[in-house]
Amino acid sequence: MNASQHFRTSYAAAREAFRDAAKARGFSLMPQDNPGRGAAGEALTTDAALLGPADAERLLICTSSTHGAEGFCGSGIQVSWLAEGGGKSLPARTAVLVVHAINPHGFSHVRRVNEDNVDLNRNFVDHTKPYPKNPGYDELRSFICPKEWTPAQEERSRAAFLAYEAKHGHAALTDAIAAGQYVDPQGVFYGGQQPTWSNRTLRAILAPFAATVKLAAFVDLHTGLGPYGFGEIMSNHGAKEPGHFLMKQWWGNEATYFDDGTSSSYLVLGDINIGVCQTLSNAKVAGITLEYGTIPKEDMLRAVRADNWLYVHGKVDSPQGREIKAQIRAAFYQEHDDWKQMVAERGHYVLNRMLECVTQS
Repeated sequence: MNASQHFRTSYAAAREAFRDAAKARGFSLMPQDNPGRGAAGEALTTDAALLGPADAERLLICTSSTHGAEGFCGSGIQVSWLAEGGGKSLPARTAVLVVHAINPHGFSHVRRVNEDNVDLNRNFVDHTKPYPKNPGYDELRSFICPKEWTPAQEERSRAAFLAYEAKHGHAALTDAIAAGQYVDPQGVFYGGQQPTWSNRTLRAILAPFAATVKLAAFVDLHTGLGPYGFGEIMSNHGAKEPGHFLMKQWWGNEATYFDDGTSSSYLVLGDINIGVCQTLSNAKVAGITLEYGTIPKEDMLRAVRADNWLYVHGKVDSPQGREIKAQIRAAFYQEHDDWKQMVAERGHYVLNRMLECVTQS
């Protein structure tokens, strides 16, 4: 398999490649139009592709671009998996649903967030109840999201982060920056004050399956954490949730878990897995985040902060803006053939295994 041929350098090209691959395999396409426009003025859609019966009892779901800029990798995995015959010879009452670019705006603009500066993986909270608090973010806000982006300001921010870490620990510092916050609409990792378009669209795509699906396997494709090119299988479930027991049965110690400290991710509240479980309320759901490493985590977080500064205080079409956009792209997508090969092979293995598990359990 030459994986590189299935990866594209823009959202528009990736969308076309996905549609072509899905049609070639006989998948039914269900495009969902986003009201915004892309970086080049192009139309934006989330494209759901279905193979198998609409009244399936067992369902494999794969989503890409929950964090927009991570869609370059996720799309390449989805397109290559379809091209290599993924999902063929499905058993009766079993279906595969591949959702391409659930956050098309972020994908096109090479941003982690959506059109409202919302991190979709922090948006699936109950918006009728008080939001989770993040006192660390409140304390460090002026350093996490400074008004200037200069080497001198970064030195001041770094000093503040080191002081906070010395007092509270490394995990507390990471949570302060990245766990999510609901008080600063212009800040990083903002969860929003209402369900976003992508949140509502995902639920609308899944809703027709809610009456019949009894067992679902969910794979959300991500990048930015972990060793270069390695795909970590992160369980999306807490130890007391039904999905945790399915994950243990299906993956055992090959997966990582938040509760035992093996996961490379920080604690996330309001992730997309919640939307899947809530919408498919009559089903048992085993959900994973398949996370691929790119660059060191500290550099990735700096790139996210820089991109946030750029859209609040800077100018995208400037030398500094173009440098920051190159950094955020590299933080979530590596333009190297060996990396693409690694992520595609791992992605195919995980998707095939999840499909096997959901059909045989």
